[in-house]
Amino acid sequence: MSSFNRVVLVGNLTRDPELRHIPSGTAVTDIGLAINDKRKDSNGNWVEETTFVDVTLWAKTAEVVCQYLKKGSSCLIEGRLKLDTWEQDGQKRQKLKVIGERMQMLDGKKGGASG
Repeated sequence: MSSFNRVVLVGNLTRDPELRHIPSGTAVTDIGLAINDKRKDSNGNWVEETTFVDVTLWAKTAEVVCQYLKKGSSCLIEGRLKLDTWEQDGQKRQKLKVIGERMQMLDGKKGGASG
């Protein structure tokens, strides 16, 4: 049986994106995305939950995000999940994040797509 790893998220940037380049010259940026969800609790009251997701974007998509989006901007991200693992202070650490493969700006002013 094969696996399927696909994520589609719509949310708002939690901070201004910052562009950097890896040694090969490829552009990369890491953004935080806040995704709001509204649901009813067991008492029938509406409750709003926010989930924060880290997203890494590469190449032209990273450049477009850094040029046109800022903290609070709304966008759609399509990509895949990736588990990062590292060691810090003798402890093994893990973090699940999204590798963004496609991005669509949703604010309307400077709409467009990348990726």
